[in-house]
Amino acid sequence: MTDDQADAPKPVGSRWYDADAGPLVRPYAMTGGRTEPAVGGLRLDLIALVSMAVDASGVAEESLLGPEHRSLLTLCRTETQSVAELAADADLPVGVVRVLIGDLLEAGHITVRRPVPPALLPDEKILREVIDGLRAL
Repeated sequence: MTDDQADAPKPVGSRWYDADAGPLVRPYAMTGGRTEPAVGGLRLDLIALVSMAVDASGVAEESLLGPEHRSLLTLCRTETQSVAELAADADLPVGVVRVLIGDLLEAGHITVRRPVPPALLPDEKILREVIDGLRAL
């Protein structure tokens, strides 16, 4: 494209958006204007693990959900993922994903597990000794 073509006026009625312009639906529209999950007091860490509920509702009930909710359910159906992974895979802002996960949790479609607190993880020294022992085999 030459400089003359780039500076040329756009025809009236042409669309100004493209793949680089971003989503056409604003995040507040996806969440109904909410910024916090509907589940009272729920704090979703980026590393909280989200998976399908064992007794999740059927596909008929899922069809009543919005496209973003269904997208998250599809991602959770294949494997357990963290909130951050879901946001990246769904190409949605983390804040939006947290609100949508709260909706899905409240409806019983998914379960959320908190990560293991660092105080309960094994000591790094012990893990290094195990690795060194395995290398020695």
